[in-house]
Amino acid sequence: MQWNLEAYYAFVKKLVDAFESSRLDYAFTGALAVSFYGVPRTTTDVDILIMIGDQAQLKDKITSALSKAGLIVNEQKILDAIVSGYKIVNLRDKTLPYSVDVIFSDVKVQKKPGKINGVNTFFQSPEGLIAAKLRMIKATMAPERSIKDKEDIKAILAFTKVNVAEVKKQARQDNTLEIFKALNH
Repeated sequence: MQWNLEAYYAFVKKLVDAFESSRLDYAFTGALAVSFYGVPRTTTDVDILIMIGDQAQLKDKITSALSKAGLIVNEQKILDAIVSGYKIVNLRDKTLPYSVDVIFSDVKVQKKPGKINGVNTFFQSPEGLIAAKLRMIKATMAPERSIKDKEDIKAILAFTKVNVAEVKKQARQDNTLEIFKALNH
């Protein structure tokens, strides 16, 4: 599959339009957020955080927004993801070769405004993104598989103003402070 930048940005715009019209609390994370804060990366998927409310909100807003964005939506798959401790569901676009990892959050999404290809949107805060990457590094069994996450953290720290005290506070709670200290020396 050849990566088409125009088609990818059109896909992201569809997501933004659907989330904005549904008034969801969302923020892009993953490679899109790393590209915004650090160093540009190519990807064929989109990672997005969405705050979940009650079941009615799930049915009325989230499922509707994801369908409106052109994704193949299975409501039961979404409900299963939410009740599992994992809270992530992967959805594919109906016509394009792209997918979305939706990460459901029980708390308000910590985000910053930004732009993707001229489209106003939101990104997970750099502190939250670093904390998530630190948790991934900690959970990764094979050290060589965490290289990209470590590079992402270093790039974010190099190119974005980050509240290091806030990152350290979260890292203490997540038991990832030693990993952070090793990356931020």
